[in-house]
Order: sequence, then structure tokens, then C-alpha cells
Amino acid sequence: MAFEHVEHAGHIEEAVVRRRDAAVRAAVEQGLLSEAHPVVALLDTAGIRASAARLHDAFAAVTDAPVLHAFAVKAAPLVPVLALLNSAGIGAEVASPGELALARAAGVPAGRTVLDSPAKTAGELREALDAGIALNADNPQEVARLDELVAGRDALPPLGVRVNPQIGAGSIGALSTATATSKFGVALRDAGAREAVVRMYLDRPWLTRLHTHSGSQGVPLARMVEGVREAYALAEEINAAAGRQQVDTVDIGGGLPVNFASDEEVPTYAEYARLLKDAVPGLLDGRYGLVTEFGRSLVAKHGTLLARVEYAKASGGRPIAVTHAGVQVATRTVYAPASWPLRIAAYDDEGRPKTGAPVVQDVAGPACFAGDLLAEARALPPLEQGDVVAVLDTGAYYFSNHYGYNSLPRPAVYGYGGGSFALVRAAQSTAEIVAESGGAQVDALL
Repeated sequence: MAFEHVEHAGHIEEAVVRRRDAAVRAAVEQGLLSEAHPVVALLDTAGIRASAARLHDAFAAVTDAPVLHAFAVKAAPLVPVLALLNSAGIGAEVASPGELALARAAGVPAGRTVLDSPAKTAGELREALDAGIALNADNPQEVARLDELVAGRDALPPLGVRVNPQIGAGSIGALSTATATSKFGVALRDAGAREAVVRMYLDRPWLTRLHTHSGSQGVPLARMVEGVREAYALAEEINAAAGRQQVDTVDIGGGLPVNFASDEEVPTYAEYARLLKDAVPGLLDGRYGLVTEFGRSLVAKHGTLLARVEYAKASGGRPIAVTHAGVQVATRTVYAPASWPLRIAAYDDEGRPKTGAPVVQDVAGPACFAGDLLAEARALPPLEQGDVVAVLDTGAYYFSNHYGYNSLPRPAVYGYGGGSFALVRAAQSTAEIVAESGGAQVDALL
């Protein structure tokens, strides 16, 4: 039977929980989660649309200039997700030929696509220029490569340069893109670099955009705003030196942090936009177009990963629920649990929320190493064989970014929100695992 659609009533968080509980129950009843498929992923499409609408509204409230919101495809490289966001007025930020192919397959227009990457080949640059896709060069050598590629062309897409304002790290070093030694962009505070960037633009009238990206998980909003302020100041400097508004658009990147501690969606796009308005009013006075590249914040809260408890055991006096979801779908959490903790919700074998006094227990995955844990020493209602664990806030960088440890298969992904489930991606079969592992070349090394 189709699960009942739950309308928004009261707080957003309450509606989210009701939709999720209904979807879990229906996934169990309809056999989406089964012995044959003990892991399944669910996406709340109504939630994704609501996030897209809030993003549009937040920036429309602070500027009348054109704003392109481009979804960072790496956060959820699934064609139906990109098509859903495209229908909601969100373009695509791509960082590889594969991501560009996904955006094209989803129907994202070239005019709403932005190419970023620190390692673009000449062929990738040429493809973007031919297709009319905006791109941001990462370094002077890439700009020099563009010099050759743009020569003789009658029309060019928007072209810019990425700069690193070197404002410091957030709480997760691996995701901090604006450190003194970051691999991304031209480091503005290095000796002579700022002057070189200004000259780079003055010598190339076709450079009309400026790009920075300072945000990510663990980076506070104030630091994100500081990075944008540095880029705006540089745009003003370039335009003053040029005697005209050569830089007409500033790409401020994305990186709004996500709250993984509760169902509350904080910080908000509106809060970030208001901070920008207060700190960088000139950027939002209508003279500059904007590009944003949010990823995680658009989809993370709207994904739920379900897994059956195959066995319930104990070791050293601690209960352990052994499930089929682990490092293959929650790679960051397994390898860096302090930086990427995830909430776990417990359901019974019929998909109903479990009750009972919490018990400290581990929730383990199936992979063959001891650290394959979704949660360690977590207080949850007692989990039993056949129960269902729901791993919350997993819509970005989790089940869509598979890690092939132990040749574990990619799970099926379904969308919900319109009264029934829609298949987003089919579960990977063992035959497909064999095929991509050289099955057709079995004799190649004999």
C-alpha cells in the first residue's frame, strides 16, 4: 500500500519526522527493505524542494541582482536528484567530466552550469568553452591555457578565476579550503599574488567573474562571510583599476554547515544572506550578479539510510547490533567519527518507532574491520534481530558516494513525498560488481 502523505503542520521539524516515520513503515511493508536488499536509501523530495525554495527566498530578500544557485553535484551525484533540483530552479556546479555528464543527463542547461576543479585538462576546458559552460580557472597556468583556447572565438561563456583569501581553517581540516596552504585557487596573501591577479584581469577583458569558496562543514558563518568580503574587495579593486565594471559576477561558493545533532535545519540560508548583507552591502546593492554552489545543505537533512539488524549480540558486556550499513555508505563517519557523527533512529521489524529505556550499544556495519561502526556506545532503545535502524541526515555524501569495501553493493535509492516511492537508482547486482571488477577480462593476466 502507498504511505499517506503528511502535510506540513506546525514546525518544519515535526512534519519531517512524520514524513520519515511514514516512509520507513511503508518501505518495510512494501518490501523495499528485505533479506535480498537489507540496505535501502530514502530521499524526502518535499524536503529537497523546500530547501531549494528557502535558498531562492533568502537571496531574493537581500539583492535584486541576478543569482544563479548551482548545486554542487559531488554532494549527491544522482541524475534524478539533479533533475529535481533543476526543476526547482537550481543549476549545477560540476568538478569533473563525470559530473558534467550527470548534469547534462539531468537536463541542466549549459547556462546554469559552472565548471570548477583544480585539475582541469585542456580537453575539459575546450569542452566547456564549446558548450557555453561557465568556468573558474584555478591558477595562472590554467589561465595561460585559456589564453590559447579562447583565441579566435566569437563568443565566450562567463570565465573567472578562483582565489583563496587565506582566512584560516574550520574545525575539520580536510574540508577547509581557505587555509594558508590550501590546494585551491590563487593564494591572495602570498607575496605579489594580489597584484598579479589584478594584472591577470586587466590583461584579459574576457575574465568577468571572480570565485571564492571558504565554507564547508565545520566553518562558522562569520568566517564564510569574511572570505566573501575579501573576494568583493578584490573585485572592486580590479574594476577600479580597469576603469569599468569588468568583474560583473562574484561566485561565492557554498559550504553552509549542516546540523547533524537534531532535525532542526540550522544555520539557515536566510541567516547567512542577512550576514552578507550586513558585512558586504556593496556586493548586494545590485551591481554584481551572484553565483552560489551549495551542496550538502540542500540535501543532507532529506536523506535516510535504512538497514536491517541481522544479528544482535554482546561483547565485553556491550550490546552490538550488526547491520548491513557501514563503511560502504557512511565512509566519513566510519573513518572520522568525531567529525562526522550521525543520528540513529530505531524501528521495529514492522517499521514502527521503537520505545523502551535506552541501552548503550554499538551499531556495526558488515565490513571486515573492527572500526566499521555507524555508532559507538550510543544510547538507543534495545535493538533486536530483525529490527530496522535509520541513519539520519545522510542525503549528501553518504549513500550516493559509494565506497566499494568488501565489494559490498550500492543500495537502491528511492524518493518519497508524493504518496508513493519512486526509484532513483536500482540496487547494484553481484553481476554488476563482477563486470566492473574485470569479469570480462578473466584471462588477462594468465
